[in-house]
Amino acid sequence: MKTTFLFFALMITMASASAQDNPALSHAKQNLKEWRDSRTSLLMDDFGELARYEKANAAIPTLAPGENRVVFFGDSITDGWDLAKSFPQNTYINRGISGQTTSQMLLRFREDVVNLQPKVVLILAGTNDIAGNTGPMPLAVTEANFASMAEIARANRIRVVFSSVLPVHNYTPDSDKFFPLRSTQQVSALNTWLKRYCSEHELIYLDYYSEMLDEKGLLKRELSEDGLHPNTAGYATMAPLAAAAIRQALQSESSEKIKPGN
Repeated sequence: MKTTFLFFALMITMASASAQDNPALSHAKQNLKEWRDSRTSLLMDDFGELARYEKANAAIPTLAPGENRVVFFGDSITDGWDLAKSFPQNTYINRGISGQTTSQMLLRFREDVVNLQPKVVLILAGTNDIAGNTGPMPLAVTEANFASMAEIARANRIRVVFSSVLPVHNYTPDSDKFFPLRSTQQVSALNTWLKRYCSEHELIYLDYYSEMLDEKGLLKRELSEDGLHPNTAGYATMAPLAAAAIRQALQSESSEKIKPGN
């Protein structure tokens, strides 16, 4: 009896010590809690943040004949991307919102993508699902949200590009806010699913991940200051990959139009 008691006491002590031995995780969780608390009022009124682009969407003209309109749809990584600088010859539409998860993006998909009548949508999301920005979210829920967006897009004859989730790094002090909340194993698992889904459903998989990964399996240090968000060099790495995916999507869209019966 005494031995059993000592065993359980040891297990409790070890569990407690393990929780306390990861101050970086505790710090990241506290930062996330403070961020979530600061957004409670906004998200209670407009969880999907549909108001963010309401006026901008209303100002966009009807699709012109022959126009190859493209929407970049995502979270802060898209929100912070200066598309005019990366793609000066094109007027791509940015519909990123910082901090969003795929559940929020699915809510605004019709207003911020479908109603804009693009030929192609590039969807970059998932890292905030893994971090738990809107609460714990199993990968199966994230995958279902991606699948729903793809189905809505295809029903509206919009070509879909699923972008891989970017890797993260812990090489800088600022990365302590983000890295501990984003399991590298979950990032890899979600990318594996995205690639397989694209193959099975004839979508395009845009692989940023492989190009931005270093020899340690993390985001290359020179591509981000905080371990999550690309810097100028990061976006410069992403831009040609996105351009190639857009060309592929437009070519496949043209091929479908000339098929017999279309």
